Amino acid sequence: MISGLPNLLTFGRILVLVPIIMLFFSENDVARWWALGFYILACATDFLDGYVARLSKQTTLLGQFLDPVADKMLVATILILLVASDALAGVHVIAGLIILMREILVTGLRAFLADLKLSLPVSRLAKWKTAIQMVALGFLILGEAGPVGLPIQQIGLGLIWLAGLITTITGYDYLRVGLQYIARKS
Repeated sequence: MISGLPNLLTFGRILVLVPIIMLFFSENDVARWWALGFYILACATDFLDGYVARLSKQTTLLGQFLDPVADKMLVATILILLVASDALAGVHVIAGLIILMREILVTGLRAFLADLKLSLPVSRLAKWKTAIQMVALGFLILGEAGPVGLPIQQIGLGLIWLAGLITTITGYDYLRVGLQYIARKS
């Protein structure tokens, strides 16, 4: 196994944001497909870096720090691109804000609890949220560049709301656990 491969994959997830951003605003439908391809690559590295790290026992402090940062950068960047291009507009922006606010909340809570030497494990529902969110954002990246006759944008919007709902549930669960711990120690 290549030493440092998990961290390399995580850095790759951050670097792939550059071509996604550049391709996203192209008026060319082919560019949107390429942006989707790079996004899928980024999503694949999200799975692979953790899998390879566990398999090869290459868990590092850098990886523990960088992986969630790369995840948040990917989600936030795509949400900002979608709002800036009106692919996520009107009331649908609320679903994106829910997702973004939960990401910030859980990141802050994990950092706070880490200072106390406590971890906040990822729940199975949170893993489902991530999967649905990734698929939703992929559909929204493709948008109107998708195959004629398929309601790609509407599917993406429906899935982003489903991800927003699950995000609310998992965010509440994480917050409840964190607040219970804080209440016990106060």
